[in-house]
Amino acid sequence: MKGAILKAFGSPLLVETLPDPILGTGEVIVDVVAAPVLSYANEVFSGERKYLLDLPVIPGCGAIGRVRAVGPDATHLVVGDWVFCDPTVRSRDDALMPDITLQGWSARGEGGLRLQKHFRHGPFAEQILVPTENAIRIGLLDEADAARWCGLNTFLVPYGGLLAANLQAGETILISGATGNFGSAAVAVALAMGARCVVAPGRNEKTLEDLTRRFGDRLRPVKLLGDEEDDQERMRQAAPGPIDCVLDILPPSVRIPLANSLNS
Repeated sequence: MKGAILKAFGSPLLVETLPDPILGTGEVIVDVVAAPVLSYANEVFSGERKYLLDLPVIPGCGAIGRVRAVGPDATHLVVGDWVFCDPTVRSRDDALMPDITLQGWSARGEGGLRLQKHFRHGPFAEQILVPTENAIRIGLLDEADAARWCGLNTFLVPYGGLLAANLQAGETILISGATGNFGSAAVAVALAMGARCVVAPGRNEKTLEDLTRRFGDRLRPVKLLGDEEDDQERMRQAAPGPIDCVLDILPPSVRIPLANSLNS
């Protein structure tokens, strides 16, 4: 198969021919049809984010594809199934506190690095080997729509945060970073989960206008002007009542604490 390889941080990806993945028990081989390019990929490839990623590696994070082969312990997946390849790979010997690696992207700690040595390569290739439980069937779809389904990868990030925050239907949430890639996805997910109102602060006025056009009165845009106290007050005023939840989804380089100041 062909794949795009990152051999050193700060170097360009090189397309080369590599051996096809070898199937084992508890694994699935997927023919990659589409894979997202995350908005901060350049920060990962340059080494700026200092992610734990053992090079050389075929990078990427999540994919949409069709099952090529399944292991003997798969009882539902069949060859040809359309699947979402979840990049979050968990060790199987500790269900409560598993080690985690984002396949082709980063690892969490030494255990994650050990896991990365096997589930190493990401989806910037013609095929990918994933744990059986990470190949999630998504039903029939037109191959031309596969790239759109990559949006799952983006929506699942804020969805995990909103679940952890215990967002409830009817509540008001403020999303810090609402005009970014993951932030605008968080707006859509929060509304889909039944939020009464989403307060959406941001500096990108065009994006705020687009979010308002898409989501209507349940979205309350707040154009940030740079005066901290004034911006915070206008966020409070935009909400129809108390702000029940704050989701900070800003990138690490610009993250600021908002929850305490908004609730003070």
